[in-house]
Amino acid sequence: MFRPQPNRRLVHPFSGWFLYVLITAAAPISPAAAAGTEHGSLVNPHAVPADWRLPDNVIDTRQLPEFALAANAGDAATPLPVYRIAPDTYFLFGNIDTLDEGNRGWNGNAGFVVTDDGVVVIDALGTPDLGRRLLATIRSVTEKPVRYLIVTHNHPDHAYGAAAFQALEHVMVIGHPGTDDYNRSETLERSVAYRRELLGMDMRGFEPPQPDRHVEPVPFARLDIELGSQHFEIYNTGRHHSYGDLVVYQPRQQILWISDLAFNQRTTFMGDGDSLQIIEAQDWLLREFSDVRLMVPGHGAPQTAPFPMIEKTREYVLRLRRDMKQAVESGVPLYDAVQGSEFEEWKHTRLYEENHRANANFVYREMEQAFFENF
Repeated sequence: MFRPQPNRRLVHPFSGWFLYVLITAAAPISPAAAAGTEHGSLVNPHAVPADWRLPDNVIDTRQLPEFALAANAGDAATPLPVYRIAPDTYFLFGNIDTLDEGNRGWNGNAGFVVTDDGVVVIDALGTPDLGRRLLATIRSVTEKPVRYLIVTHNHPDHAYGAAAFQALEHVMVIGHPGTDDYNRSETLERSVAYRRELLGMDMRGFEPPQPDRHVEPVPFARLDIELGSQHFEIYNTGRHHSYGDLVVYQPRQQILWISDLAFNQRTTFMGDGDSLQIIEAQDWLLREFSDVRLMVPGHGAPQTAPFPMIEKTREYVLRLRRDMKQAVESGVPLYDAVQGSEFEEWKHTRLYEENHRANANFVYREMEQAFFENF
């Protein structure tokens, strides 16, 4: 069983130093107005176009966000709708779908925390343009400088907006060591080429995320950062979903940003990870953080205890492992096993048709490899 490693504390070298970045096209929301917002409510409902459909309160909501972003609108300085989920903690609710010309890469969540000495950002959205709009959103809430960007993993919907933050001075980017492996891969090249073809100018200025600091490459290793009066714990949860994954804990607010360790209102994707590490990381999560107030996934709405999205994702993965293991041991060919895999209770969940058989294919190959290694 993996064990957490000793703490590693990181204090930003520019704490106390004021950096002003002029990016906003709208007057900032007053601190009093933001502080008076009910937890989970939109801070800037005026930023929601009339044809968008967003929940009034995002915590535990079953309503899915429905919206379309304009192509090449030149509105990178326009804030996005943002929810306040705790004092000084903000959440951007991404579309729950595959990348398309409607969501333009905003199909994952992001968030930020405002401290006395600056802002900590958790994930950067899916294009440089969206990263710039995330910055504009931050500027609509506070004029405090961004000091940290934590990239929870390398997938485009979480990481490709990092270029907007890397263009600023005095922003420290924290990531998983696997991000460097991804940056050297053909997967990155194919992904960027596809997005440039589909999204055009939204990808202008793209640079892959380049972490200034990594969490140690040991499962459940922990890196601590402090900014202002806020403390953040960043954990390495292995390579369960991507080339390397992190979760972020805010002890004061008891909020855990779980990234894609579990999905809410969406079928998981397993093609870059390890299904056994998913189970190990989820077991660790439930053991270490069962008493947190709120868990924030990388896709879907933030959720309060007992966090059913964890158990639902866990049972999905366990069942897929059992089914594919049995298929391999029984000599069922890959194609037949994958095509015959149907989870009826998941069929009405977003992206079931797109992801389920790809997941079955991935897990079958894992089980096949394990079978021959133990033969």
